[in-house]
Amino acid sequence: MTAIMPPEWAPHDATWMAFPTAAYPGAGVSNDDAWRTWAAVANLIVDHEPLHMLVNPAQEKIAKKHLSDAVVTHVAGFNDAWLRDTGPTFTVDGKTLCAVDWQFNGWGDHTAFDWSLDTQLASVVSELTDARLCQSALVNEGGGLHIDGAGTVLLTKTVQLDPDRNADWSQETVEQEIHSHLGTQRAVWFDRGLHRDYEDNGTRGHVDVFACFNERGDVLLHHQQDTQHPDHPLFQAHCASLADNNLTWRAIPAPRQVRDNIGWVDYSYLNHYVLNEAVIVPTFDDPNDGLAEELLSEYWPGRTIRCVDARVIFAMGGGVHCITQQQPRIPCLPT
Repeated sequence: MTAIMPPEWAPHDATWMAFPTAAYPGAGVSNDDAWRTWAAVANLIVDHEPLHMLVNPAQEKIAKKHLSDAVVTHVAGFNDAWLRDTGPTFTVDGKTLCAVDWQFNGWGDHTAFDWSLDTQLASVVSELTDARLCQSALVNEGGGLHIDGAGTVLLTKTVQLDPDRNADWSQETVEQEIHSHLGTQRAVWFDRGLHRDYEDNGTRGHVDVFACFNERGDVLLHHQQDTQHPDHPLFQAHCASLADNNLTWRAIPAPRQVRDNIGWVDYSYLNHYVLNEAVIVPTFDDPNDGLAEELLSEYWPGRTIRCVDARVIFAMGGGVHCITQQQPRIPCLPT
């Protein structure tokens, strides 16, 4: 049989996360802010499915203080807490759980922080889940892709085709490698991602901040309506990419807040996480939070919308989806 990546909305056996070691210098948030926010996400998820948290030895007592007793912790060494990117991408081969181990090089060596331990995290999680480890030669991250469960994967040219990631790879060879691991057959490419993602420590265009599929096959798409924001022109460009591939989309307006203490923000409701019977949605104490909750309730029917203030996570460079990774149920049954 060929391994496939089940869509995020397929049943999960668990969710995996990693507890942050510290807040980033210059992010404008404290260590305690980071610990409380990661724990808030975990404590919502565990209401709906098992939650496994990797914890560095130095943060073990701190994690226990903030996390629900229902969260299962595993002591492990790692540098950073973006487990969507540093951990494995789970796939299913019949009744076998597989863990794709993409090459990780700090988002194209685009970070000032050490990532040497994070290169081993996919293997660590694979062992903890008894999954079959599947090595890939492609430099890639889990936040850089989204699938529809019907053969299509969303990608960004400035991520998988980044010369600091995959200098010797063509678009065709990248697609072949991704399809061979995910069981997909068609790649839909966006030219670039959101503006903030190209600044220091960014991912250079991860798709999971601005687009995702839902169960109906629509693409939910970030829409920055402020004409002064550098992301404003991207919406039409992203729509054109989807139209060229005969995909339909539903616009999700961005929060009205457009700046923070650093500059233009990439606050986005699209970096949400779909789990068993619920969706964890980032909010920003923003006038558009209620509208986003209403729209996502419509586009994820039958699931409870759980909101969490994600300003701290975004200040550190990511969102709710970036810090979570689903472990699909075995056998993988349709919803």
